[in-house]
Amino acid sequence: MRQALDAGVTFFQYRNKDGARKGVYEIALMLARIAANARARFIVNDHADIAAAVDADGVHLGQDDLPIEFARKLLGGEKLIGISTHSFEQAAAAEAAGADYIGFGPIFPTTTKDAGQARGIHTLSIIKRSVALPVLAIGGIKHSNVQEVVRSGADGVAVLSAILSAGNITTAVENMLSSISDVGRE
Repeated sequence: MRQALDAGVTFFQYRNKDGARKGVYEIALMLARIAANARARFIVNDHADIAAAVDADGVHLGQDDLPIEFARKLLGGEKLIGISTHSFEQAAAAEAAGADYIGFGPIFPTTTKDAGQARGIHTLSIIKRSVALPVLAIGGIKHSNVQEVVRSGADGVAVLSAILSAGNITTAVENMLSSISDVGRE
C-alpha cells in the first residue's frame, strides 16, 4: 500500500473474501490508519460493519452482500457506498437505492475473480450515459487498455493484477496514472 501511495494512488479497497472476520478487521484497521495519514480514501469490500468499526471512508458491496439501504444505516450519510454491477439493470437499481458510485464490469477478461463474461468498452459507455453516478471500470484493466477505458467515460479504474504483477509497483502505478492523465489532456 505504501508504494502505491507514494506513487500517487489515492483510493484503496481492502478485499479479503476468505479471512476470519477478526483478522479482516485487524488488517482493515491498520490499512485505514495508513490511508488516513496519507489523506487517501479507504474502503472495505463487502463488510459494512467492519468499514464502520475501522472508520473507513466507506464500503464496496457485491450483488449478494448487504443491501445498500442497510449499509447506509450502519455507515451514515457521509460514508461512501459503492456496488459492483454487471448490467444496466443492476446499475440502475444501485443508483435508485442510493449508491454513491458503481463498479462496472468486468470490462475485459480477468483472473482476479470470477465476475462473469467480459462486458466490453461499448457496454461501459452505455452504462456511463445511463446513470448519473460515478462509474469505476473493473476487470482486466492494464496499462495497454486503460486509455480506451477512460475515453469510454469511466470516472476511474480498479486495478489489481496489472500493478501487483509488475516488476516495480511504483513504476507501474506511475505509468498507469500518466496514461490516465494523458487522456484528460487530449
